[in-house]
Amino acid sequence: MPIKKLKPIFVISELVLVFIVVFLFYFGRPIHLASAQMKIPPGNISSTLLYLNRHHIPVTKIDEILIRRFGYPQKGWIDLKTKSLTRLDFLYQLTTAKAPLFALKVIPGETTLWLFRMLSKKYGYSEKVLRNVYLRLAPYPEGVIFADTYLLPKGIHESDLVRYLVKQGILRHKKLAIKVYGKYDQKFWFEKIVTIASIIQKEAANKEEMPIIASVIYNRLKRKIPLQMDGTLNYGLFSHQKITPERIKKDTTPFNTYRHLGLPPYPVCIVGLDAIKAAIKPAKTNYLYFVKGANGRHKFTNSYKKHLLNIQSVKNRNKKR
Repeated sequence: MPIKKLKPIFVISELVLVFIVVFLFYFGRPIHLASAQMKIPPGNISSTLLYLNRHHIPVTKIDEILIRRFGYPQKGWIDLKTKSLTRLDFLYQLTTAKAPLFALKVIPGETTLWLFRMLSKKYGYSEKVLRNVYLRLAPYPEGVIFADTYLLPKGIHESDLVRYLVKQGILRHKKLAIKVYGKYDQKFWFEKIVTIASIIQKEAANKEEMPIIASVIYNRLKRKIPLQMDGTLNYGLFSHQKITPERIKKDTTPFNTYRHLGLPPYPVCIVGLDAIKAAIKPAKTNYLYFVKGANGRHKFTNSYKKHLLNIQSVKNRNKKR
């Protein structure tokens, strides 16, 4: 074969070889991820690439071409099985790896410590690791996680689970604060609004009572009367403990509102939207006292004398049972 005819073949062969080397070098390089599970928001390929870049996973237009060959990125949680894989594997998994999910119901009125204890018993997580990660990431020891049902990938690591719950909680709280007040003042929001909401969450018998309970809290704070509410003593691991005169006498923490004036230093439990709404917009009443009646609902009054009669009425009814 003439040399002139061979030259184009050599050039093409060299170009193919260079392409193969570049392909293997670029797509064969390892990517190291913070977690094997990640949540991909809904959107097109371009928005997915933007999201990945913002979360410290560098991807380019070259990657977009290959992704389109594979299909489209998954939406929601994906499970890559490993934190370290080649770029080629990562892009393929991005379009195929759908994680099996489980529903985690975070109950309003429950404490974060009890939530972690439940996760430990039900799913085998380390309660200690969950607690330590939370204390490292959350701005307050309680009330940061938002009450809701979360769909999470099975097998998600403790640190990733807590990171996700804390991040989502702060986003929800921040969004609510900006919607109501036009800004997010973390100290005001958690130490006043969410703290009051947490007491409402512990004390109210139902959603309808919440604004009335809120009014009692604000009325007592305004008059500089101790709140004297059992719910503030149901903090941490005391979440389900019955409050007795002995407990009130022994507890010297700032959560004992029988001893200390004003609010506890931070929320006493996880809260939901209804309690927060009540804390922001309490009912307009002059009530200062309430006691739980026989039907589980509360009797409210602004008279201490009437309050004592209500207490006696409840005691008498309980004796007859």
